[in-house]
Amino acid sequence: QVRLVESGGGLVQPGGSLRLSCAASGRIFSLFVMGWYRQAPGKQRELVASITITGSTNYVDSVKGRFTISRDNAKNTMYLQMNSLKPEDTAVYYCNRAPAVSVYWGQGTQVTVSS
Repeated sequence: QVRLVESGGGLVQPGGSLRLSCAASGRIFSLFVMGWYRQAPGKQRELVASITITGSTNYVDSVKGRFTISRDNAKNTMYLQMNSLKPEDTAVYYCNRAPAVSVYWGQGTQVTVSS
């Protein structure tokens, strides 16, 4: 059974940076497209970045130029480097396959951008 665990969230001031990590218990990363999602209070969960097996990436317009997704298949780990953070980036961030598979949702990690 695959289990995804997100970490690295926290409270940061506007303009700051955070690096999120997603660790998988199984060989999921080497087989599938993976993505980072976020859900802000009162909003639907959205895919913000995805990465293919070979490292090609896609981003939602609101994070382009600020967020960078990467993966290390050997370590079964995926990352999201978030720079120039804005208050509107405040959300719980999750990792999953892209498209998402319901049984893979984890607890997520809270990111709060506030002064």
